[in-house]
Amino acid sequence: MLDKSFIGLTTKPRSVDVEKGQLAFFAQATGETNPIYFDDAAAKAAGYPAIPAPPTFLFCLGTMAPGDENIMGKLGVDIGRVLHGEQQFTYAKPIYAGDTITMTTKITDIYDKKGGALDFIVQDTEAQNQKGESVGVARTVIVVRNG
Repeated sequence: MLDKSFIGLTTKPRSVDVEKGQLAFFAQATGETNPIYFDDAAAKAAGYPAIPAPPTFLFCLGTMAPGDENIMGKLGVDIGRVLHGEQQFTYAKPIYAGDTITMTTKITDIYDKKGGALDFIVQDTEAQNQKGESVGVARTVIVVRNG
């Protein structure tokens, strides 16, 4: 069973610049065909200030700016026993090409199920743009198989 005293552990802020090539690559990989995700002129014609990030792109930002802190190591988790349990997004403001997004991750819960055979780590990654405005929160639930 994981040590619940790690609830509240928060990473140092980390930042990533959002580039239109990243957005286009993600849009293509997810099957998006709307030209606003690929073309500046189409985005502006649709009323956007720049190419917008497709839904769920916030997840990618976390992988593009990994923290230098090893949260799983601090928890004593064997990464070979980790499963991705759930992903949830709460959106606040759109993300656009040219934004700089700063993220902070916090462990918000640790619990177990099946008599301790499975541990669950809930992490919330809060993201803000260069203006200090919240663009959203990505919640990740990580499952750790024990035994």
